[in-house]
Amino acid sequence: MDSICPIGLQCATEISALLSPPSPLQVQKYYHDLLTARGCSGIKVKQDGNFGKGLYADMDFKEGELVLKDPMLVGAQHPLNKIDCLVCSFCFCFIGSIELQIGRRLYMQHLRANESHGCEVGSSSKHCHEMDSSDEEESTQQCTSGSSKTKVPLPEGIVESLMNGQLVLPFSEKFSLPPAVPCPGGCGEAYYCSMSCAEADWGSSHSLLCTGESSDSARREALLKFIKHANETNDIFLLAAKAISSTMLMYRKLKAVSLEEQMKHNTSCVSNHCNLSILLEAWKPISMGHKRRWWDCIALPDDVDSSDEASFRLQIKMLAFESLQLLKTAIFDKECEPLFSLEIYGNIIGMFELNNLDLVVASPVEDYFLYIDDLTYPNKEEAEKITQPVLDALGEEYSIYCEGTAFFPLQSCLNHSCCPNAKAFKREEDKDGQATIIAQRSICKGEEITISYVDEDLTFEERQASLADYGFRCRCSKCIEEEP
Repeated sequence: MDSICPIGLQCATEISALLSPPSPLQVQKYYHDLLTARGCSGIKVKQDGNFGKGLYADMDFKEGELVLKDPMLVGAQHPLNKIDCLVCSFCFCFIGSIELQIGRRLYMQHLRANESHGCEVGSSSKHCHEMDSSDEEESTQQCTSGSSKTKVPLPEGIVESLMNGQLVLPFSEKFSLPPAVPCPGGCGEAYYCSMSCAEADWGSSHSLLCTGESSDSARREALLKFIKHANETNDIFLLAAKAISSTMLMYRKLKAVSLEEQMKHNTSCVSNHCNLSILLEAWKPISMGHKRRWWDCIALPDDVDSSDEASFRLQIKMLAFESLQLLKTAIFDKECEPLFSLEIYGNIIGMFELNNLDLVVASPVEDYFLYIDDLTYPNKEEAEKITQPVLDALGEEYSIYCEGTAFFPLQSCLNHSCCPNAKAFKREEDKDGQATIIAQRSICKGEEITISYVDEDLTFEERQASLADYGFRCRCSKCIEEEP
């Protein structure tokens, strides 16, 4: 593999430095600065010799109290979910209008129904990743969406009227959404809730990953090939690309500051070679995540025999290599060359595999129809003359959440317990992609804050089997009590 991916040999020293675990002092300072910047005074990160990092209460929390809201480091909406939900590509809140959300979804359903003839269940983007029963059910729904007998088509022109704003649904003004701001690069794929989100995304990663007409044609073509490959194999590659892009852009910012300081002291020395100290600083947010190579840590799918494990893991490694070569063609920067080694790429993907959290944002479309249903006569009767045909056209699943995958710096420090004292929970006011952690019971100052990585209602054996994917055997009080 090194012969066809020589960066691993040429940049061995730099790669080793990037993958070296940060010192306890570096970890302490990083999270102290992060918590201070976010105004999180009630929690702190501590390291434990046995379990690594952990999140601890620095004050008492009552049951139901907000413990943490954690903005993501990188996140991405699932490609298939983009068909149903138009959200900000940076904070993932819903945008446009209730009418646009509904009209766009009905339009996409119609297109998908026309294109789904011969669609086979199981051909989702998780080719080389495990698919559980809920994934399979979702895939089935995606292949048959738009053809359900419970759906009643709207009269011609209604969908277009919803999308272009000519048809205004009753009481929709009570559920106003931010207008959709297009990507400044003109890619037609990314939309935002504000210019501030557009600028933040552009500066953090999208300027390197935009496929708009303003991009170089060769780079744009390479990016489109990379995205297509990720959509057809595993969309976790899109997250890895964002992580590399954000590191590259931070490296450039830090280098510019360094050069400015050197010029003040007349010591400037422009170089196109990698400045390792600056690259390590830019890499710091990624360095804090627990990393293992993807092809080593991914769980063996149920349909792969243990005797074929070596072949399966080699196949996964080659898949990552294919993805990396496409990404390298699109955004390679000589100064950041170590980031394009297969070792680094595999560890980034493995970090997301081990530390990712589902990105879920509730749709305001559900709130809208529930509001209509709660109206009293005669308002309800008048409103439903217009809304009921729309609801019938959407079918039983009239509202779909925004779904994706994200990495959260602080949430990733939360350790597991089968009897946790906290949980990830979206409140009514939490309408964006931040991780929201709520106290599940009273938490005392000094107590470790834990969440469950699996369904707590599973049997002991089932929980342990599920947790094996995370590479540890749970020894919480519940498991010790229930262990045979």
